[in-house]
Amino acid sequence: MASGAEHPIKTGSSGRKPALTLVAGPERCEVSVIVPIFDEEANVRLLVQRLVSVLRGTKKVFEIIAVNDGSRDSTLARLEESATEFPELRVISFRRNFGQTAAIMAGIDYSSGEVIVPIDADLQNAPEDIPVLLAKLDEGFDVVSGWRRQRQDARVRRNLVSRIANRLISRVSGVHLKDYGCTLKAYRKDVLSGIRLYGEMHRFIPIYASWKGARIAEVPVQHYARNSGASKYGLERVAKVLLDLMVVKFLERHFVKPIYIFGGFGLLAILGSIMSIGAALYLKFFTGLSLILTPLPLFAVMTFLVGFMSLLMGLLAEMLSRTYFESQGRAPYDIRRLINFD
Repeated sequence: MASGAEHPIKTGSSGRKPALTLVAGPERCEVSVIVPIFDEEANVRLLVQRLVSVLRGTKKVFEIIAVNDGSRDSTLARLEESATEFPELRVISFRRNFGQTAAIMAGIDYSSGEVIVPIDADLQNAPEDIPVLLAKLDEGFDVVSGWRRQRQDARVRRNLVSRIANRLISRVSGVHLKDYGCTLKAYRKDVLSGIRLYGEMHRFIPIYASWKGARIAEVPVQHYARNSGASKYGLERVAKVLLDLMVVKFLERHFVKPIYIFGGFGLLAILGSIMSIGAALYLKFFTGLSLILTPLPLFAVMTFLVGFMSLLMGLLAEMLSRTYFESQGRAPYDIRRLINFD
């Protein structure tokens, strides 16, 4: 394989991922490190150097899959330079920004390793912690999640919000982790088979894996303050995570039996209708007051129905989007080219 070789991806309008057989030299690939990258030109080269140094030290056959998520700076140029220097580095470059979840999904799709290790590109996670995760996997676990015990982020805007979100996700999902938001995790690839990620759902991969009976562990990892570049995360992600959590819980409980939730709502609406009729008859025959004299009952009924119908339509749309992507064989991303792939 020629170092730095580029392969244009002819996805056309379908966006289908081509069938590729990926191998890392004459031996089977043991570890695939996936790095979603967006506007990290100042960090890319150092990150790749540290990853290569750490992974070579493990004596395992590895590959590093850097997914350029439509960066607007010189990130892709830095990746191309690093790909020439390090043949273990493969580069996927998106046509535009599709988001972190799509980038991780692309890395999983194109990986050939038996173990998948995603890591952020901002150097807040330490590549030196990867051997710790791999050692924990060797104890018989299927998923090992990093826990940023000493998190170097804004105390309230990031840390406090994150702790509340982690407790909520753990309580709702039944999979108890202290740090769902830490990208640095290690997965056996077989527990990821059949999993498709949308929205911001990369943080919920341990929940999907638990549905397959995966054994999950959590280990403390280092965390550093960002030295260069700007954070891509804001408080708007809180709402996205809550909505995605609602979808995950819905898929877990009602994906094969949606009639339970839709039928339950129907019965509730009918019950409310019966109670409204009963109240109307009571007011008419016992107090002589007609409901048309006040708009409050109609207002309460309408807002109640609109609220619930909105939630249900959102859940239904989520299912329809999955059906569309899976039936068409589409991926939630579109790749312009690959570098250093066989």
